[in-house]
Amino acid sequence: MTPTRYDGDTWDLASSVGATATMAAMTRAIATRADRSLIDDPFAEPLVRAVGIDLLTRLATGELPPEDLVEQVAIDGAKVRTKFYDEFFLDATNSGITQVVILASGLDSRAYRLPWPTGTVVYEVDQPQVIEFKTRALAELGAVPTADRRVAAVDLREDWPTALRTAGFDPARPSAWSAEGLLGYLPPEAQDRLLDTITELSASGSRVATESRPNPRPGDEDKTKEGLHRISERWRAHGFDPDMARLRYFGERNEAAPYLTDHGWALNAISTRDLFAANDLPPLKNDDLRMGGLLYVSGTLDKATK
Repeated sequence: MTPTRYDGDTWDLASSVGATATMAAMTRAIATRADRSLIDDPFAEPLVRAVGIDLLTRLATGELPPEDLVEQVAIDGAKVRTKFYDEFFLDATNSGITQVVILASGLDSRAYRLPWPTGTVVYEVDQPQVIEFKTRALAELGAVPTADRRVAAVDLREDWPTALRTAGFDPARPSAWSAEGLLGYLPPEAQDRLLDTITELSASGSRVATESRPNPRPGDEDKTKEGLHRISERWRAHGFDPDMARLRYFGERNEAAPYLTDHGWALNAISTRDLFAANDLPPLKNDDLRMGGLLYVSGTLDKATK
């Protein structure tokens, strides 16, 4: 059974919260195979195979149909989430921003698959063992970055700004940041520190993209935990036990969208429910995991108004 998160815990791509990056890549692989009009991540499947979790490999390769193990809503969610961040980065870099920072990059392959404008530098920040694994696995596949890819191999609980600067990041120049699928795996105070640090390291004109989950109403989190337990039980029967409810930090926190707004970011927001509709996907039903109200937010910093 997966242990409950605690300060200072460690993981790799096959354990604890690290396995969620592999699960996300597995879902992207299924989504890519099903419909390349919204998502095309050719590296998701081979990266999952490289991690070596049997069940996830069989799902990613299509050997095992997703059926009840990976619900269609999760596959559709991977489509809209990937498209949202792909478009965010390309809009930012095509407007002239040349520095990109992907926080908790996990098995994200954007540095290898997006058509970055010439001169774009993509910084990936994650734990050293995660960075080393992905770099080696993609090299063995013969993959070549489509931008100047640089890594800051450091735990986000440590002095990652120094590691980022050491890799060449210049806080005096505008940058584009993503914190994709990350905030719910941070304690509330760590989330605030992360958003504060992004703001501190951002020049005016910088852009940010992340998710903002509304604080729960009474009973919401109990339903979410029940839904996560049901998913984990189905996977456990196939020999994989992520126990996903133990990996998140529950309870009230500052909602990311108003917090960023208060720190000088002018944001646009769209809910998962509306992203599904905008991309002609079936509406959400039985939303135990509270996906529909999750906001995808992106915006620009004007330090003169901060």
